Amino acid sequence: MAMIPMASLVLCLLLILPLAAAQAQQQQQMLTFSANDTAWRPTDSNRTLVSRTGDFAAGFVPSSPGKYRFAVWVVASNNAIIWYAHDTDNYSASEADGTSALAVDAAGVLSWTAAGNNNTIIWSPPANFSTAMAVLQLNDTGSLVYGSGSSAWSSFTVPTDTLMAGQAIPRGGNGTTLQSGNGRYSFFESTTLQNGKMMYANMSNALLNLTADGTLVLSGGSLIASDQGARRLRRLKLDDDGNLRLYSLRPKNRQWRVVWQLVQELCTIRGTCAENRICVPVGADSISCVCPPGYRNATQNSPCEPKRNYSGRGDDDKFVRMDFVSFSGGAVTAVSDPGPLMTKLPPQNLADCESSCRRNATCVAFGYKFGGDRTCLQFTGLRDGYWSPATEASTFLRLVSSDNDSNPFTGMTSMIETVCPVRLALPLPPKQARTTIRNVAIITALFAVELLAGVLSFWAFLRKYSQYREMARTLGLEFLPAGGPRRFSYAELKAATKDFSDVVGRGAYGTVYRGDLPDRRAVAVKQLHGVGSGEAEFWAEVTIIARMHHLNLVRMWGFCADREQRMLVYEYVPNGSLDKYLFAPPPPPAAAGGDVEPEPSGPLLDLHTRYRIALGVARAIAYLHEECLEWVLHCDIKPENILLEDDFCPKVSDFGLSKLTSKRDKVTMSRIRGTRGYMAPEWVIHREPITAKADVYSFGMVLLEIVSGRRNYGFRQESVGSEDWYFPKWAYEKVYVERRIDDIIDPRISSSYGYDDAGSVATVERMVKTAMWCLQDRAEMRPSMGKVAKMLEGSIEITEPVKPTIFCVQDD
Repeated sequence: MAMIPMASLVLCLLLILPLAAAQAQQQQQMLTFSANDTAWRPTDSNRTLVSRTGDFAAGFVPSSPGKYRFAVWVVASNNAIIWYAHDTDNYSASEADGTSALAVDAAGVLSWTAAGNNNTIIWSPPANFSTAMAVLQLNDTGSLVYGSGSSAWSSFTVPTDTLMAGQAIPRGGNGTTLQSGNGRYSFFESTTLQNGKMMYANMSNALLNLTADGTLVLSGGSLIASDQGARRLRRLKLDDDGNLRLYSLRPKNRQWRVVWQLVQELCTIRGTCAENRICVPVGADSISCVCPPGYRNATQNSPCEPKRNYSGRGDDDKFVRMDFVSFSGGAVTAVSDPGPLMTKLPPQNLADCESSCRRNATCVAFGYKFGGDRTCLQFTGLRDGYWSPATEASTFLRLVSSDNDSNPFTGMTSMIETVCPVRLALPLPPKQARTTIRNVAIITALFAVELLAGVLSFWAFLRKYSQYREMARTLGLEFLPAGGPRRFSYAELKAATKDFSDVVGRGAYGTVYRGDLPDRRAVAVKQLHGVGSGEAEFWAEVTIIARMHHLNLVRMWGFCADREQRMLVYEYVPNGSLDKYLFAPPPPPAAAGGDVEPEPSGPLLDLHTRYRIALGVARAIAYLHEECLEWVLHCDIKPENILLEDDFCPKVSDFGLSKLTSKRDKVTMSRIRGTRGYMAPEWVIHREPITAKADVYSFGMVLLEIVSGRRNYGFRQESVGSEDWYFPKWAYEKVYVERRIDDIIDPRISSSYGYDDAGSVATVERMVKTAMWCLQDRAEMRPSMGKVAKMLEGSIEITEPVKPTIFCVQDD
């Protein structure tokens, strides 16, 4: 009988012990820390201070072997640290061994002290409040707060390398807003990125705030939208590689994702590579530090060393040309430095620049810019070298003449010598003859007779021409085929447009007015300018459009040919042009400094509507190219020439003044036609004939704008710091290199885009792939417009496109 109570007692203990252990582990997560709690040691690994939402935690984390730091982090897949205790004077991180402790004493002072008799204070926030308020807690915004009220201390006032949404940017005494964790880089005055005192990137205006919806607010009122709209955790961090990046936390997988970065070319960051090394980009987010020709690796990531040294006399060296390679001036970094390593010489030609470097024994290289300014740079040391296609200069490296290393940095076209010596020989002046006066009189008389005969003949021709010109025009216009457009008089159109008072558009060939016919039909009257020298263009407009009938082409109802007046009467399309719905206007002055994003002038087009517009435009252009009796090139496809009906059905306009030719022939234009940003490369490379593939290129650029909602030629000012960035290249790298197709979607519809909607994803990928094929630099690589329409419809399979380039230089 005595064994039964003993067995029951053992069973109860076995049930109670796990519950007690779980309760003890749960008690390690604290909402507050005060004098009532025991001292907090770094070895208490399960002891953390958490926010009420559970998104943030604070505690001791390992920093180096046997050392710890007190930090705040976001509870996610990698627990990104957003703040750590540090010395606010020099931004150095505070750390100690596991024997130290964090505690609140009876006077309400929070201090982190080292073990030992002296109790050295490692870190302690200021406390200007009563003992009852001495409580350490973590807010839901990620701010570590000690105390309460206006005198409370907050970690947001002393940031490290990270800024959170809603965190006010402090103005420190030394001007540093953020400093990278390794201490090499700083964000100075919320404007520039620096390595020490060397600036390598800057924002247009000072950064004021990071909002919760993912918007960076600048002092000038301009906004940088990145992953904007969704409410999620975001942090702006100065990474250890020197780049300022905005991270967004995906709610589903709790993974951080980069949605914006200040420096697009990582190699332009100062101090990325060691001395005598050249930084070369590898993909979009990686770099490689390589040695130039004639140099070798001493140790990993250390400065490269010359394989052989020249004497400096100038008789045993040579210069190796490295295209797209540049070096900085190398500002003084130590007292022992002799000074800057770069000298800018007066403008001179290439030969003189090379001679100046050869005469200087300390010159190791010289740079030259092939342009009108004839810039010549002389280097006594190679620091901050990088390779970039945006570099306009070449660097000529001084090496031993016997060096035969291969040079991978080539690619610029050879310089063409344009100055050639020419000898001129002038004949001896003839002797003066006695008959000079007689010869001059005869020549003058003959010239006067010929001039008089020419003037009389031209006057007679004008009289005949003026008599029959109006008759020919009238007969030619009156005897159009049956069922053709109606001929209006100038008085009828003047009354319909209320004396041409309602202007709805202006183009290269004339002005468009809105009017109402007596039968209450709304019309658009296009008044052509300067047709006296362009009569053929007017006839082409009337005869071509009169025979074209397509759902997605603007219909012409009539014309006016009254003396010198030339007008065309089209159907009126109420919703205006596509550009008013794709591109937002600049923000009004009243919104400067606010959080309101400018909206487009019309309703926001969803993804399905944009796809229907793109497909309708493709079918209309395919009709012009392949289904008409004549081969019509539009030559000016852009959003301004795409009009929208009430149901947003697209209609292509301004195609009547296009080039008309046979389907078997290619076109050689006498002048460039089109709009900047939409013209195909063959317009610039005059050796290439102009075919229907020029319209395919323009449609591809419009298709990218429909998807992204951005102007292709305004892209670099509103999104990216590099001034020579190419819009199709950026879109290709986002889709096929970075695999982030959602980054090119119009930010205004990204929240409704649906990352899990397979149909939407397939539609966007099909539109982007089709645009990439249309934007190939070689015309023969682009598909026909009929095939483009089928690619958008999904009736044919689309293969992986080739990366588009800005231009292509071919050998003759």
